[in-house]
Amino acid sequence: MNESEIIEKLLEEDENFKKIYFEHRELDEVISKLEEKESLTFDDEVEVRRLKKIKLSLKDRLESRIHELKNK
Repeated sequence: MNESEIIEKLLEEDENFKKIYFEHRELDEVISKLEEKESLTFDDEVEVRRLKKIKLSLKDRLESRIHELKNK
């Protein structure tokens, strides 16, 4: 089973994975919108950094779960 098949399977069968997956995607969109601004305020820059840290944490959790299933 390749990684995309594993992701599809987890999205169908694992509610926690699904929640984290879509939260990660949503954060990606929010970050993109903030970064599209002509100029970022200091608060915007802090918020982007904060959101990127959260997004990275979510990505780590997703990858960990994918790795678990891949190695079964």
